[in-house]
Amino acid sequence: MNIDESRRAEWVRAAVERFSGPLTRYAQVITGDLEQARDVVQDTFIRLCDEKPERVDRFLAQWLFKVCRNRALDVQRKQSRMKPLSQTGMDSQACPDPSPAAQAERRETNDEVLRLLTRLPKSQQEVVRLKFQNGLSYRQISEVTGFSVSNVGFLMHTALKTLRQQMKSETTMRMP
Repeated sequence: MNIDESRRAEWVRAAVERFSGPLTRYAQVITGDLEQARDVVQDTFIRLCDEKPERVDRFLAQWLFKVCRNRALDVQRKQSRMKPLSQTGMDSQACPDPSPAAQAERRETNDEVLRLLTRLPKSQQEVVRLKFQNGLSYRQISEVTGFSVSNVGFLMHTALKTLRQQMKSETTMRMP
């Protein structure tokens, strides 16, 4: 293995280490199946191996998410149905809090938000998940989805406003 091949292999290894988890979660939301999501992510990294680092390195996150999204949508079209995020997937997203009570409350809130999120249009769900589950900027989300940056902002604003209203409404309904 020459120096260029060694650097390239290290570049791919670093990308796999950094992005495999977020890409798998993203693909699982689209496909609804963890094993299919893993296959999609594997395909994504295989395609990365065929790319020159200097061609995609400046926008690696966007490139990976876009390739992953396109492949996952292909898989989802074949299945023509989407499953909600599983409890296992939600548990892996939760941040550990100091007390079990705080963890339980946070989990209930997360479950409620994820349930309400499924009521939003798919485009709003996607931008919210890319932003909050994967930490992408509006520009990166734009590059992944093909929406304009201003449209991403509008979708995000509308989604968050709707979620806040629904959460407030549900909380009010539960109060005695």
